[in-house]
Amino acid sequence: MTEAPGPARRNGEPGGALPADQRTLAQAEMLANRLRKRFRHLKKWARRTGTDVFRLYDRDIPEIPLAFNWYGGALAGALYKRPYEKDEDDERRWTEAMAEAAADALGIGRDSVFIKVREHQRGAAQYRRMDDLGALRVVNEGGLRFQVNLSDYLDTGLFPDRRRLRALVRDKSAGKRVLNLFCYTASFSVYAAAGGAAEIDSVDLSNTYLAWSRKNFTLNGFTGVPVAAEALLESRRQGAFLPPFRFIRADVLSFLPAAAKARRQWDLIILDPPAFSNSKKMSGFLDIQRDHGGLVRGALRLLAPGGRLYFSANARGFRLDPAEFEKTGAPGPVIKDIQGLLTDEDFRGKKTPAAYLFRL
Repeated sequence: MTEAPGPARRNGEPGGALPADQRTLAQAEMLANRLRKRFRHLKKWARRTGTDVFRLYDRDIPEIPLAFNWYGGALAGALYKRPYEKDEDDERRWTEAMAEAAADALGIGRDSVFIKVREHQRGAAQYRRMDDLGALRVVNEGGLRFQVNLSDYLDTGLFPDRRRLRALVRDKSAGKRVLNLFCYTASFSVYAAAGGAAEIDSVDLSNTYLAWSRKNFTLNGFTGVPVAAEALLESRRQGAFLPPFRFIRADVLSFLPAAAKARRQWDLIILDPPAFSNSKKMSGFLDIQRDHGGLVRGALRLLAPGGRLYFSANARGFRLDPAEFEKTGAPGPVIKDIQGLLTDEDFRGKKTPAAYLFRL
């Protein structure tokens, strides 16, 4: 008996026998229906919790490999690179059809939908400017305000999957000295300031992100100033006065040993590094799966007795071995996996970053 032919494929693309344009229309309708359903559910929760920013769609339909975040009346998201070849013009038409369907489903203009291509990126490529449209918005989260850029970078400046971790930092910051490593746009630092932190040091190597960080502080009525790493590390020894909220341009890989040598300590440390970075400004390159042990140990050397270190990693398949941090002949830090505690309503059933609490 002759076997019936299987589903038609074009350039390796899985799918039925429908022509490409009909298949695209069918997928656009599926996406629109899914977005309407999710938005009806999440907008009520978002209103109750006081957030404009949430994950609306994340590859819920396998043949539509998109991720969308809602940013107070706009969508910003990514098309994940497909594991098979697809003609670039076809992909462009398909993406436009999905963007139009999303705009129609949510009642927003097509110019309020931003889609970038996300693939496995290495090094500086993941942070490079992708456009120069300057689609800036100010959004609300937890009673605080943040500037996001929906058009020009792969990431917008505020990660919704860290929302509960930011809230946890705010709850534990009162009267504390806080160190935010790889601070990016300093959303953790803003939460710490709102929580009553006594001092906050936000460290990043990018002038762009540090300027963005200062903007976020200003939006919330806080004032932070740039301080050279050397001035910060020498201030205690020299008895110099520094403002309480400081932005330090430094390579974290170099800052950690220098701060340990200067015997600086903080009560609460946030370590939320990129999965990989080889910026030309760095003294080396960072691979978080390979290097997380050294980073965490370096941060622990700066942690005051009784302090807290929050470590988060977004690398695919990340694994942390607690035995790596045991000390010979002395008790090591208490380590708690807190990933499950940080899953908010919009991320139920979805992948979230690994997260750990270290306590001395």
